Amino acid sequence: MEREIMTSYETKKNCEIRVFESSDEMATDLAEFISQVSEISVKERGYFAIALCGGPLIRHMRKLCEAPYNKTLDWSKWYIFWAEERAVAKNHAESNYKLAKEGFLSKVPILNGHVYSINDNATVEQAATDYEFVIRQLVKVRTVGVSESNDCPKFDLILLNIGPDGHVASLFPNHPALELKDDWVTYITDSPEPPPERITFTLPVINSALNIAIVATGEDKEKAVSFAISDCNESLGATSVPATMVQPTDGKLVWFLDEAAASSLEAGNDAYEHQY
Repeated sequence: MEREIMTSYETKKNCEIRVFESSDEMATDLAEFISQVSEISVKERGYFAIALCGGPLIRHMRKLCEAPYNKTLDWSKWYIFWAEERAVAKNHAESNYKLAKEGFLSKVPILNGHVYSINDNATVEQAATDYEFVIRQLVKVRTVGVSESNDCPKFDLILLNIGPDGHVASLFPNHPALELKDDWVTYITDSPEPPPERITFTLPVINSALNIAIVATGEDKEKAVSFAISDCNESLGATSVPATMVQPTDGKLVWFLDEAAASSLEAGNDAYEHQY
C-alpha cells in the first residue's frame, strides 16, 4: 500500500489542517490550492486579489512558476498585495517585495500594474496610510471585494506565515496593533524582529478574507501551531499567540504544515475529523 503523503483534519469552524511528509508535496498542494481559489475568483468576480507575506512563503509557492500553472492560470486577472512589509527600500535584502519579485513575480506573467507594493520613499506611518488608501480605491471599484459584515476589504486569498512566537503578518504577541478595529493597514516601529519598522494588515482585514492559508514548517513552530489550532473552534483568541486570533468571519482557513510543525497535533488529534 502506497504511503499517504498528506493527512488532513477539518474542524467545525471552517478550519482545515493539512500535514505533509515533504516540502515538495506541500508546495504541490499549495499550488493547487492557490490555483483553484484563483480560478473560482476570476470566474465569479473577474479578478483574483491575493495578499502575500515574507519569510519562506514565496519558496513554498514555487510550483506556481512551473507547468501547468505558469501556462494555464489567467495571470492577467491577478492583483498582488502584501499583508505585511518591512519599511525598507524595494532592493533591500529584507524587503518582502524583493523576495517575491525574485522568487515568484519575475517568473510568471503578472502585469506590473497589478502589483501593489508599499511606498518605500515615505515614512512607515505615511506608507501605511498610502497603502490603505490604495486598497480603499480598489474596493470602491470592486477589484478587491468587500465584506458585507464590516465593510472591510475581502481579499480572495491571504497567505500567511506563523512565527515561533505565534505572530502572523507583522502582528506580534501582546502588541497594541492586535486591538485595532477600524484601520485596514497599520504600522509598527517596535518589531521584536528586525527591521523594527513595518506595515501590516490588521486582524479585521485578515479575518474578512474569503480564504486564508497559514504555512508553517519546522520544529520551532510546533508550540505556536499547537496553541493556535487548539483554539480554532473558539470564538475568542489570545493576544499572546496572534495566530489564534485568525478566525475568518465568513471564509475558510487552511493550515499547510510539515510533520515537524504538526507533531503536537498528530500526537493528540482527537479534536479533528480525519479526512481520507
